[in-house]
Amino acid sequence: MLKRFLKIFLLISILPSPSFSFQTNSSTLISNNPKEIIDQVWQIIYRDFLDYSGKYKQDDWIKLRKEILSTKYFDNDDAYIAIKSMLAELNDPYTRFLDPKEFNEMKIDTTGELMGVGIQISLDEVTNQIIVVSPIEGTPAFLAGIKPKDIIVSIDGKPIEGFTIDSTVKLIRGKKGTKVDLGIIRDDELLKVSLIRDRIKLNVVDSRINNTVSGAKIGYIRLKQFNAKSPKEMSLSINKLEKQKPFGYVLDLRSNPGGLLEASIEIARQWINTGIIVSTKTKDGITDIRKAKSRALTKRPVIVLIDEGSASASEILSAAIKDNKRGVLVGKKTFGKGLVQSVRSLSDGSGLTVTVAKYLTPSGKDINKNGIEPDIRAELVLNDKNKLTNSDLGTLKDSQYVVAENILLRKFRVDVSKNSYNPLKSNLGYALKK
Repeated sequence: MLKRFLKIFLLISILPSPSFSFQTNSSTLISNNPKEIIDQVWQIIYRDFLDYSGKYKQDDWIKLRKEILSTKYFDNDDAYIAIKSMLAELNDPYTRFLDPKEFNEMKIDTTGELMGVGIQISLDEVTNQIIVVSPIEGTPAFLAGIKPKDIIVSIDGKPIEGFTIDSTVKLIRGKKGTKVDLGIIRDDELLKVSLIRDRIKLNVVDSRINNTVSGAKIGYIRLKQFNAKSPKEMSLSINKLEKQKPFGYVLDLRSNPGGLLEASIEIARQWINTGIIVSTKTKDGITDIRKAKSRALTKRPVIVLIDEGSASASEILSAAIKDNKRGVLVGKKTFGKGLVQSVRSLSDGSGLTVTVAKYLTPSGKDINKNGIEPDIRAELVLNDKNKLTNSDLGTLKDSQYVVAENILLRKFRVDVSKNSYNPLKSNLGYALKK
């Protein structure tokens, strides 16, 4: 996304929601004044918080400030408790406080190296259940068979009913090499999955040329996450494949939970030459429109693979390609995460993620809760889904990929037919080329 889910990475640390932007102030002096830290959080919420639930009352927030600042706090830990209690009043699970250790780990993790089990989860605001968005490809969670929409009900045998994201994360965190047991519900069946925590290095882009029996070369690019390295890796992959002159591309965004907002915009500009990519709308109704810059790296046809694990930044990219008629979306409806969180640093080294905007597709559609519909629905055939391995993705064993490839091959045959020499039509220009 998101069916009103809170997406978050469950690794050794908490990662930003797929549409995060960082706003830090490296010149800020470290402060040990608890009230100053609390007031910084209060000011950020008062100035920038976007209330999408309709439960936030600014007058109540103003009254709260007097109350919290009249209370005595002995240390920063007291301030952290007060901040978390204060933020709970917003009824927004996306707006969260991170202590200095968690905040530092977040900044490290967005560079592309993670620690943990490699599972991304969300909090259902209606049922309060912890839901899997997607496992990260190649990680312990992925290899153990964790799937999107799995419901986590226990950790190491302990029920987590009513747990917050923070308390859930703390139970799943641990040192490399240690084990954590998850109890999950899938299709009304209770399963136990054992995972070994590990350090996870992400190669966010896989790419290759697929040769077809029709003679067409198809460039296959799988994007796993939108982190700081993603735009560069994507551009390198496109440029490398362009040298081999493929007829078209299949861009695979399946089970990509998103990442950094700016990464999604930069990658969209590598595929789209002109047009709107995304617009963001704040609580004041100000709309920031981000556009392509006539710098697309290829003009060849592209088919985008999406599924229920494609969230946020993936939805920005796929919607931009769809609405600008740059390509065709194949697969299943995406997750539906359309809120933008900004990451703010505080004076003591802690941080705050705050919902500041929602984003809209180029056609003006609100992604949140709605998701992006594919142009052509395609399922993973049951046998494929059970047997599909990492190396099978983007091959003829991958039924969704086959649908995408067949679309490109139909275009290829039409182009070949148009360019074939036909003496009855005096296609002299083509004959001279030969």
